[in-house]
Amino acid sequence: VTKPILEISHKLEGIYDEKIDFNFPHYQYDELNIIARTTTDMSKSVQDYIRKLEKEKTIRQEFFSNASHELKTPIALIQGYAEGLKDNINDDPESMEFYCDVIIDESDKMNKMVKKLLALTQIEFGNKQVNIERFNLVDVIEGIIKSVQLRAEQENVKIIFENKEPVYVWADEFQIEEVITNYVSNAFNHIDGKRIIEMKIVEKDGIVRMSVFNTGKQIPENELENVWIKFYKVDKARTREYGGNGIGLSIVKAIADSMNKKCGVFNHEDGVEFWFELDGKASEEGLEYDRNN
Repeated sequence: VTKPILEISHKLEGIYDEKIDFNFPHYQYDELNIIARTTTDMSKSVQDYIRKLEKEKTIRQEFFSNASHELKTPIALIQGYAEGLKDNINDDPESMEFYCDVIIDESDKMNKMVKKLLALTQIEFGNKQVNIERFNLVDVIEGIIKSVQLRAEQENVKIIFENKEPVYVWADEFQIEEVITNYVSNAFNHIDGKRIIEMKIVEKDGIVRMSVFNTGKQIPENELENVWIKFYKVDKARTREYGGNGIGLSIVKAIADSMNKKCGVFNHEDGVEFWFELDGKASEEGLEYDRNN
């Protein structure tokens, strides 16, 4: 009787050591087997929790490291150009205007990044209310296209969207607008080749999939899953060029997760397509919202 108890006790002393095997042999007495099973379950739970804590600690460390890195460049530029203004550069009106423009531009980049980080944090921690309602997805897309039409003309980009009939979905309209806007902005920033952005809606079995495609370079296959990670950049030089910070797609993923919906990305021969899915049929959650309003 005492030998199995001592064996269980000895292993419990190393509960924080993942190398210890907590699988016990079958003992003669049922009571000892119950203790052994309970010990095994408890040890696995503790070790899973420790792994989770370590992972969260690593994520937090990476987050603060990346955030600090992203802020370091604009802060350094602002400081440098501010010192330039102070050191008699303001005697030259053209130089003064250029320096001021750089300071304003870098300040704007920092402001946008901080706002995105705050929005992302709110979504990830469930502090942002999700308002499920029924709305016409086509109207939302057409509104976004109208808002970027001037940019498309200036950058010689052709936008294609052939869906004209209404497509109704159940979701948070404001957040879905945010998703599409981020996808479209991402498409503009990485467009190349024929300079085409094509938006599509496909309905199947009550699920509506909306996608945004842009011609240009493919994303390396081994990096496709990384594009949703905060601050991740496939092409760092180009991202810096257009003032990106690698947060937009993280917001998309956080919104999709908050609604328990799927989003993804895959390569085409001549470009990249990002997509997300929504409920096209009336969900119980949506019906309840509709009845109360």
